[in-house]
Amino acid sequence: MKISLCSDNIAGASEAVIEAMVQAARMEAMPYGNDDQTRQVERMMSEFFECEVDVFLVSTGTVANCLSLSVMTPPWGSIFCHPESHINVDENTAPEFFTHGAKLISVEGESGKMDPNKLSQLIKQKVSDVHVSPSSAVSLSQVTEIGSLYSLDEIRTITDIAKSAGLKVHMDGARFANALVSLDCTAAEMTWKSGIDILSFGATKNGVMAAEAIVVFNRDLAYELGYRRKRAGQLHSKMRLLSAQMIAYLSNNLWQKNARHANAMTALLQEGLRSIPGVVINTPAQANILFCTMPAAMIEHLQKAGFSFYGGRWEEGVIRLVTSFQTPAEGINAFVQCARDFAASS
Repeated sequence: MKISLCSDNIAGASEAVIEAMVQAARMEAMPYGNDDQTRQVERMMSEFFECEVDVFLVSTGTVANCLSLSVMTPPWGSIFCHPESHINVDENTAPEFFTHGAKLISVEGESGKMDPNKLSQLIKQKVSDVHVSPSSAVSLSQVTEIGSLYSLDEIRTITDIAKSAGLKVHMDGARFANALVSLDCTAAEMTWKSGIDILSFGATKNGVMAAEAIVVFNRDLAYELGYRRKRAGQLHSKMRLLSAQMIAYLSNNLWQKNARHANAMTALLQEGLRSIPGVVINTPAQANILFCTMPAAMIEHLQKAGFSFYGGRWEEGVIRLVTSFQTPAEGINAFVQCARDFAASS
């Protein structure tokens, strides 16, 4: 069985999500979020996060991140993030576009996570100097771009540093569910109880067709965000079609089942690869992303055998393997066996 491990974006949508969209498409409802389904999403999100929240549904993760950041900084402000973060590497200049020019400042750190000491130093540099972009916000990714996780204590350390300097904190949760099941904590504990002001609640990578949610805990930011969403062309007229997806995702623990499966498939992949000569696990799997190093000949062999994955974007021999809620265990075993057979014959 040949599988693709390029990204969890290659997977389609869960059956429950598709069925919910079909049902929503058959009904009439008021437009622009003035429908029962959208109000239900708001109630479900408040229950999920154990507090009253404002919810803004959008159709992509990039716009969720960038609209969130746009209400946290003035155009002349700066946003601190890890150099490998999605907003810094994979969203072109969308953050600068939506914030009207705010500056992204990289904060180095091991395992794809910002070093709190470096963050603290950078925030304090040249405060109130008009020649320098003032500190405005911090954005952290959970899961990170290399598949690692911030622990709850690490999140709190980052947010404490930010809040002590008057900064707001955004969480890029493109793989929020994968992080949540891995840490075995509540959504509240990983967000507002740890000092997060706004969350980009990802769902598309975990079984939803095309719907993301901006979840606002600091509700002072909601008024402006409403206008910015409209200005960005993200106030969908048939909002119920996005809402229906999110309702299905939050119902019957679908988000949890999907994330657990994806994480389990990466764990299975790691277990199989770690014993193969020539394969080095670069970052131990914590969610559904695995980076490893392989001999070039082994990579070529796997690709010729029909397996697809990303390589060549990082150091020589480094590949990224990502599993999804649809990844079959049989496919993982086939991938591992193919690599093992090549190593044995070399």
